[in-house]
Amino acid sequence: MTLGLSALVYGQNEKSAPRVRTANGTVEGVVEASGVRSFKGIPFAAPPVGELRWREPQPVQNWTGVRKADKFGPRAMQRPVFGDMNFRSNGMSEDCLYLNVWTPAQTGKEKLPVLVYFYGGGFIAGDGSEPRYDGESMARRGIVALTVNYRLNVFGFMSHPELTKESPHKASGNYGLLDQAAALRWVQQNIAAFGGDPKRVTIAGESAGSVSVSAQMVSPLSKNLIAGAIGESGSLLGTLSPTPLNKAEEAGTQFATMLGAKSLADLRAIPADKLLEATAQPATPRFSTVLDGYFLPKPALAVFEAGEQSRVPLLVGWNSEESGFRSILGKDEPTPENYAKAVQRVYGENAAEVLKLYPATTNEEVMDAAMALAGDRFIGFSTWKWADMHRKTSGKPVFRYFYTRPRPDMVPEMGNASAGLAGGVVRNNDPNAPKAPRSRGAVHSAEIEYAMGNLATNKVYAWTPEDYKVSELMQSYFANFVKNGAPNGPGLPSWPAASAGNAVPFMRIDVQPKLETETENLRGRYQFLGSQILK
Repeated sequence: MTLGLSALVYGQNEKSAPRVRTANGTVEGVVEASGVRSFKGIPFAAPPVGELRWREPQPVQNWTGVRKADKFGPRAMQRPVFGDMNFRSNGMSEDCLYLNVWTPAQTGKEKLPVLVYFYGGGFIAGDGSEPRYDGESMARRGIVALTVNYRLNVFGFMSHPELTKESPHKASGNYGLLDQAAALRWVQQNIAAFGGDPKRVTIAGESAGSVSVSAQMVSPLSKNLIAGAIGESGSLLGTLSPTPLNKAEEAGTQFATMLGAKSLADLRAIPADKLLEATAQPATPRFSTVLDGYFLPKPALAVFEAGEQSRVPLLVGWNSEESGFRSILGKDEPTPENYAKAVQRVYGENAAEVLKLYPATTNEEVMDAAMALAGDRFIGFSTWKWADMHRKTSGKPVFRYFYTRPRPDMVPEMGNASAGLAGGVVRNNDPNAPKAPRSRGAVHSAEIEYAMGNLATNKVYAWTPEDYKVSELMQSYFANFVKNGAPNGPGLPSWPAASAGNAVPFMRIDVQPKLETETENLRGRYQFLGSQILK
């Protein structure tokens, strides 16, 4: 460890390239126009290639001299599945275990709060270089901000009997989650040199990144490495939930057979681009989190029920249009009759109960009710369950939000385009095609740029003064939480924590924020969905 050594080092003027001595060697970053120091592409684990493919992350080799840290490292292997995710990374490679640091520190002795952000993308896409996650805006608020890369898809989550056998922990899969835990250990060892306080580390993420936050809270490997957690849309309790190890091993064996690989050595010999290409085949199994007995020794629900998770303050919420009403109605017109038929198809004998919990008597109400049901099924329930379990068993404050601000229109230059599921853009080159209808609410991923103070990095939308007002509010809440374990601060509407009692407050975040309390109907929705999803 090098925490006692001089940390941030400058030349004769403040604009000189800043250098920091880490445990593995010295890195040289850049000074941004704002005065924030950024260090990009710092390795936190050995390249997971060759024999290290499908191994838990191994230590970085030390280097001598000064390593330039002025460019993002390569992004993890992934297919372009979510519109235009807008990467700034240095290409794509299996050699992807790099992180990025933005710090306002001048001396390296400040002991500032730390935010570590995990990207979303369904564990199959995403990168720490995406502008919406950029840490400079948070750094300007007195926070050392990091984004972290982790392995994805088959490289990050495949299990296989031979992998389990060779593992000292008799586990396989979850390599992407193990990467995140390795990055958190790197933070503990090195962040003081960047002016951060290793005892004040908050982890955050959206979608698969939010699921990752819940996973790190559950895992015994990382639960003592964090002081706070922020979850935006999703948790292990119903979204990308873990598969039992034996089932995950069967999926890995099936994939190997598809490729004609007779052994683990054969699999490791296949070029990375060929493996990635094979994941696009319709018969390829989905690789996601695994109940591996090591990173995840037991189901997340059991951990939360026993109060064995990281007992830290939690800020958590989801959006008003996590999924659209078409997810329920398909191509049918949104009439009460069609809605009732669609619910009957999905829920059978429980349809009457669902229609009572999500009622609709007009076409307009149908669109709202079906949208709410679709969003809850997709991600609202799992996020609610996480918040609900943590407030009951952690003894720590839980701050819940509901984000409702729709994005504005796209800039005219985008033409006849529409938003993709994970924040990308789907272009329609037919000028005569009907324009996609406006969102009824805040779609999945819409809040990220607002929360991280990065609206200006997204050139797709025509942001208005009202959007910047919402961003100022949301980022202030998030920054206060990172600093103090609570979102409240001067000039902000008061946001009380949800206690273990029955009255559960939550903040509706929009142009006019509003504190609300969970109704019996709302709670009834999630209790019903829990009986279906967590069977």
